Amino acid sequence: MSTTVDNDLLGRARHLEDWPNDAAMMDAALDALVGRYREAEIDAAYEAYDRCPLDERDEWGDLASFHEANLLHRQELWAENRAQLEPSAE
Repeated sequence: MSTTVDNDLLGRARHLEDWPNDAAMMDAALDALVGRYREAEIDAAYEAYDRCPLDERDEWGDLASFHEANLLHRQELWAENRAQLEPSAE
């Protein structure tokens, strides 16, 4: 892969982990990017559930509780990912 990359961004990314090489770093970055888009695809697939009353219970429970648990889980994942991507304060 050959491309022009922001040198400051590249430098910060290189210092996030002890990457064996730039290819490993790019693999991780591309995996995160694809994962973000996959999340959006999954969210779109569940749009139909947004049209149902969220507090209507069935044998599986109610969607409001599911959405709340899912949101909290995703926020935790984003916080973990963000912490890994932010430059250290050292």
